[in-house]
Amino acid sequence: MPKKSNELGKAGSASVLLTARADRKIRTSALASLHTFLSSRQISSSLTTLDILKLWKGLYFALWMCDRAIPQQTLCAELADLINVLPRHTVVPWLRGFWATMSREWTSIDVLRMEKFLLLVRRVVASGFKWMKKGEEGKKKKSGKETAWDMQRVDNILDLLNEWPFALEDEARVEQGTEKEELVPQTIPVGLRLHVLDIWVDEAEKVGLLEADDVEASKILQRIIDQVDALEQATTRPAVRIRSKDSLEDERLPGNRKPAEQENQGVENGGNGDWDGFDD
Repeated sequence: MPKKSNELGKAGSASVLLTARADRKIRTSALASLHTFLSSRQISSSLTTLDILKLWKGLYFALWMCDRAIPQQTLCAELADLINVLPRHTVVPWLRGFWATMSREWTSIDVLRMEKFLLLVRRVVASGFKWMKKGEEGKKKKSGKETAWDMQRVDNILDLLNEWPFALEDEARVEQGTEKEELVPQTIPVGLRLHVLDIWVDEAEKVGLLEADDVEASKILQRIIDQVDALEQATTRPAVRIRSKDSLEDERLPGNRKPAEQENQGVENGGNGDWDGFDD
């Protein structure tokens, strides 16, 4: 058997071991094996679309089998952070495999398990936004100022959003030549779109994209806003149109923020609804 197939088999076994419920030792050991596998440039460079879809299928069922809140939260964070051990050129195919897997499996997730998969999507969106930023040692001077954003990574993440949750068409776009049809999603589920529309402003704020004094961040934010606006205009799904509109009206976004005087006016006029007790 070829060496690559052996290595991929080991990684698949590590993924299966991640299903070890609340057993932290086994999960940690399995995750370490997966880290070693994915961080190898030689191996990760040879992963095909089908290989990545198989790995994500294993990781999906790892979370499916994971019980209890704390282990679930930990596993979601660990899976989302896998992009930080991948060679840079492998991150986009890896995240594309994640979105394809979520699109394929979304409608089969029962109500009792949905919450942990909602959390996984949130963590992956957050991890992608963080990946767009440079490390302290990676900041470069631009026009005499430091920029915290890697624009190539920004393009990569925004392209993935445009390809999956913010795609204008319902049909999923997957690389041709993926033989296993059962691993390839046909459409992007409405529920997955709605969830990303619900959370993207939260995660953008956490990573600093809403900082008004960061010119580069403001430009990136505007690009995401434009994507959501295009989705609102193009979608034929009423729920997606409504949620897109709600997302764009978030008070934290530029143009929606109330002036400080208006925010204080409600308090001065007793508009906050709080009772301060009797006057002395």
